[in-house]
Amino acid sequence: MCSIYMLVVAIVLPCCFEILSLNCGTLMKETLRYLAGIVGPSGYGSKSTAEQVANSCSYLVDSQRLTAIITGATSGIGEETARAVAKRGVRVVIPARDIKKAAELKERIRKDNPNAEVILCEIDLSSLASVKRFCNEFLALGLPLNILINNAGIFSQKLEFSEDKFEMTFATNYLGHYLLTEMLIQNMIETAEQTGIQGRIINLSSVIHSWVGRDCFHFNQMLHPINYNGTRAYAQSKLATILHAKEIAKQLKAKNANVTINAVHPGIVKTGIFRAHKGFITDSIFFIASKLLKSISQGASTSCYVALSPQVEGMSGKYFVDCNESNCSVLANDESEARRLWRQTRALIRRRLYQTPC
Repeated sequence: MCSIYMLVVAIVLPCCFEILSLNCGTLMKETLRYLAGIVGPSGYGSKSTAEQVANSCSYLVDSQRLTAIITGATSGIGEETARAVAKRGVRVVIPARDIKKAAELKERIRKDNPNAEVILCEIDLSSLASVKRFCNEFLALGLPLNILINNAGIFSQKLEFSEDKFEMTFATNYLGHYLLTEMLIQNMIETAEQTGIQGRIINLSSVIHSWVGRDCFHFNQMLHPINYNGTRAYAQSKLATILHAKEIAKQLKAKNANVTINAVHPGIVKTGIFRAHKGFITDSIFFIASKLLKSISQGASTSCYVALSPQVEGMSGKYFVDCNESNCSVLANDESEARRLWRQTRALIRRRLYQTPC
């Protein structure tokens, strides 16, 4: 049980430390800004909801039907993101491990918006073979792809391994999304060329990434940890998603591709990650931290903003919090670390799936 409490504290404390590091005048201002939901330069803030953001963001949604793939969309932030963008007329593809839950979500979306187009596919993000199979099935549909939201995430208190024999949190939160992006990115580049609409990839990260030091970020150790700690594994996976966004942004720019990739911190939201850890202490922690907590709709707002807002046009390799560009950790900004992680991941996947050298 200690791991889940440590995760809650680990997510809340960075916000507190950031505030406490400011001078008194700025401290008062930033505290009030967050608690009151005062908007930032984008016109949105911590209290903005996914529907508010989606409704006010055109990004040519009204002129053409966009297609979005959203992982982890059967609950929590992913479900709210899918609902909000579908309401704006975006065709939503939902890859899910639990097809029954995905079908129930489809019905809820269609009830809210009878004209919504929702496509369901099966995937297990912890399995490289399953991710590869989903990508091939999607590409066979011949659909364009404008938006890819790598939203799915898990937190595991105990050490578990995927079918590929990799630590489960890292496999699901990072490796699966790496392969998903790699296999679909050419489709996104071609879609952008054909339509003139910029493609957008969004990686869900977390402020907890800042708790990972260089000495705790070693690829092989993350794949096969010896002394496992759930909070550390979760933080490492979230740092990896930012580094992934940084490196892919550089590669897309070098190709002059009209596709961007950014990372977002949704905020402190009581989602399904914590749902299995109910109890007096957990509930007490959330009650005490209630002023910092967001609703699920507020948590989904930044994903919707980065996916749909014309204000984000051309921005790539950035980190967003509360629908505004923000700062990530020094390690998350390390270009050599991002490149190293990309190369190691690419080599691993080549060996595992294609039996070819990197």
